[in-house]
Amino acid sequence: MSKIQAYISLTRIDRPIGIYLVLWPALWALWLASDGFPDIYLLVVFIAGAILMRSAGCVINDFADRNFDGHVERTCNRPLATGVLSSKEALAFFVFLCLIAFGLVLTLNQLTIWLSLGAVFLAILYPFTKRLTHWPQAFLGAAFAWAIPMAFAAASNSVPWTLWPLFAATMVWSLIYDTAYAVADLKDDKKIGIKSTAILFGEYLLWGVGFFQLVMLGLLIWVGVLFNLAEVYFGALMMVAVWFANDLRRLANRDPKQAFQVFLQNHWIGLILLIAIAIELN
Repeated sequence: MSKIQAYISLTRIDRPIGIYLVLWPALWALWLASDGFPDIYLLVVFIAGAILMRSAGCVINDFADRNFDGHVERTCNRPLATGVLSSKEALAFFVFLCLIAFGLVLTLNQLTIWLSLGAVFLAILYPFTKRLTHWPQAFLGAAFAWAIPMAFAAASNSVPWTLWPLFAATMVWSLIYDTAYAVADLKDDKKIGIKSTAILFGEYLLWGVGFFQLVMLGLLIWVGVLFNLAEVYFGALMMVAVWFANDLRRLANRDPKQAFQVFLQNHWIGLILLIAIAIELN
């Protein structure tokens, strides 16, 4: 593996699922904050920011897991686990990506600039929580959802309280799809001491995931009421509810490959909601 290939692998830019999971909530917020007409420049900045910060998040995650990935079948070929890249190279690359992202943020208003510091803090914090708590998915959700107050700040120069139900829904969504991801790694995580909600829920996995699915749907209903969304949006929520029920069916046998597919396909929920919001507001 060449150095360039190693850096590409480190960012997982060739596997864009994480970009989608960051981007869709950011775009929900931009559309809502702009009453359906987001500024083109803001769209470009937030799309680029989602790509850069997801890439930076993968880099710092692999740095945090550099002594563990070699013991996990799915991650044993990552550049830090194999030694193709050093820890110093990874940290330097993380700083480089963050600086580019911060350069984009500097073109926005002061409130957004200050909020961007929280995004970096959460990106750094999340990978280390897997050794400390069974709820690292909540920290991942906070990191992904931080684009929501940033989008409102960029579009309206304010952080209204009405955005926080959307923030909470995004956090809960992360608990749902990342628990499915953790099911795929369950055996290896137990072996090396990584904590997760999948391990915490144990035999009550479906009850745990189902509970958070209901919480997310409740929060999204509240979002619809707060922003005066109507039939198209609530129809999309019905589609999401059916999708969730099918996910529970697929998680029932706790098959790692099936669970990983549940994770990979969950981003379509974000796109469905974005389309519904865009239709409602135009």
